[in-house]
Amino acid sequence: MTKNEPDSEAESSGAPPHSGAREWYESLLVAGVFVLFVRTFIVQTYQVPTGSMEKTILIGDHLLVNKFAYGPHGTATAKWLPYRDVHRGDIIVFKKPGDDRNDNNVLVKRAVGAPGDVLQVKDKALSVDGKNADGPWVQHIFPEVLTADDPRVSEHDVVRDQFGPYRVPDGHYFGMGDNRDNSYDSRFWGPIPRQNIFGRPFLLYWSYEAEPNSHIWRGPVDKIRQLGSVAIHFFSRTRWDRMFRPVR
Repeated sequence: MTKNEPDSEAESSGAPPHSGAREWYESLLVAGVFVLFVRTFIVQTYQVPTGSMEKTILIGDHLLVNKFAYGPHGTATAKWLPYRDVHRGDIIVFKKPGDDRNDNNVLVKRAVGAPGDVLQVKDKALSVDGKNADGPWVQHIFPEVLTADDPRVSEHDVVRDQFGPYRVPDGHYFGMGDNRDNSYDSRFWGPIPRQNIFGRPFLLYWSYEAEPNSHIWRGPVDKIRQLGSVAIHFFSRTRWDRMFRPVR
């Protein structure tokens, strides 16, 4: 190499060499954009805070949600990509009807009724279009059947065991928890608009014996306490037998 010969590609092109800090910044920026894209359009994580889907899904289960499954219906891209609409029996993740502006109010239930279906709950048993629709995943934790002629029970509570007949309106789905006696669902707050449904959980990647409703913000001190508890009890409270289960 002669004295005047450039000793690097950067020097030969006349561009200044990149600093280490700049390279780190660019790498983090690209990674951040990629993670944001994946979270927005493809996969999102979801922590289950309540027992409404037991025993299919437990409190403290952490799910991967496929946001790609229920893509925009009727668009040009839908012909070439693996989109499909919601099927009866699917477990769905959605924004609670009537609370669309609160992005944190996300629920998971099973879609038991599609547009046009006629549903009825009689003495706890669900029927769709006159046929029994309770699958093997359904459980009832309270043996008592609530009825309208019981003066001790409010009309609101009777809906748990006696509901309908009810026709699901167009563009909506009816969601219920598998833990039927302990689920606040479409029986109480109505059908789910199709546009509120954004994903389908497909994998349980971690399960931890968490406290019910631990996702509710109660201040920084409580959050630090929760994180400390997870760190201390990580191995003893992780449900290792549930790791990496498909969600059905």
